[in-house]
Amino acid sequence: MSSRNRRRTNGETPSSGTIRIGISSCLLGQKVRYDGGHKRDRFATDVLEPFVEWVPMCPEVEIGLGIPRPTIRLEQAEDGTARLVMPSTGEDLTHRMQTWSEKRVAGLGELDLCGFILKKDSPSCGMERVKIYDRNDVPARNETGVFAEVLLRMAPHLPVEEEGRLNDPRLRENFIARVFAMRRWKDVEAAGVSRARLMEFHARHKFLCMARNQA
Repeated sequence: MSSRNRRRTNGETPSSGTIRIGISSCLLGQKVRYDGGHKRDRFATDVLEPFVEWVPMCPEVEIGLGIPRPTIRLEQAEDGTARLVMPSTGEDLTHRMQTWSEKRVAGLGELDLCGFILKKDSPSCGMERVKIYDRNDVPARNETGVFAEVLLRMAPHLPVEEEGRLNDPRLRENFIARVFAMRRWKDVEAAGVSRARLMEFHARHKFLCMARNQA
């Protein structure tokens, strides 16, 4: 088995010190998209992969949608809320996706994740500026994907980014720093939080902590 394959997991208990990152499956080259294709991201597969263990997820496949499948999108309901809809059938998948997402995110603690990379523009995984269509079928880029919204709400301290934003060197460096800081904090917790360990951690990550507090 290659080192690349060994670094992708389906959710087994990680070894101590492992840097585990959740990721939208299509970004690893897995053919899970609606058209049977993928969106392999070179930064993830060529740069990060030697140093991390991936935990791939595809919300749309995991709620039971097939490959290939009809497209889905966010639509604005009459009450102004965002609904996840399959236009070709009119099926509303919002409750199904939200229920699965809440259960999946609630179980992330057992996976010991140190970060998550999401697929931009996706109605399930997009972190920001996802298209939502109004009643006149006019799109606006001001929404968050259903799974991404649940992830950000239920795991607010987990470092999360979109693959598109990681093309920005500053955002990429910040994300990697937060991922490694999360791994070190988990190690501190595993060893037992003491005054000395807490002071050492804070000294090592002082500027990162200050930036988070200001945000």
